[in-house]
Amino acid sequence: MNIHSIAERMNDKVANAGFDRSVKFDAGSDGVIVVHGAAVSTTDAPTDCTIKLSLDHLDQLVSGELNPTMAYMTGKLTIDGDLSVAVALSRIL
Repeated sequence: MNIHSIAERMNDKVANAGFDRSVKFDAGSDGVIVVHGAAVSTTDAPTDCTIKLSLDHLDQLVSGELNPTMAYMTGKLTIDGDLSVAVALSRIL
């Protein structure tokens, strides 16, 4: 598992979801994934919301093994910026 393989899986989920905002998943030294509308990239860019978490937790989140609300409540991820954007994306993932 690496940041690029996770980004590819995310691309399949957001491609036709109608998401029209931007979110950055920041996995620290492992890299970033930026979702901007239907586009997914591993190039850093400014976004409406940044979600910081480990690469393992990001993989679990995208695979459906980690509930985003519980991850937030237990400190497995932190959110900076517009929380409503993170909530909208969590419905897609």
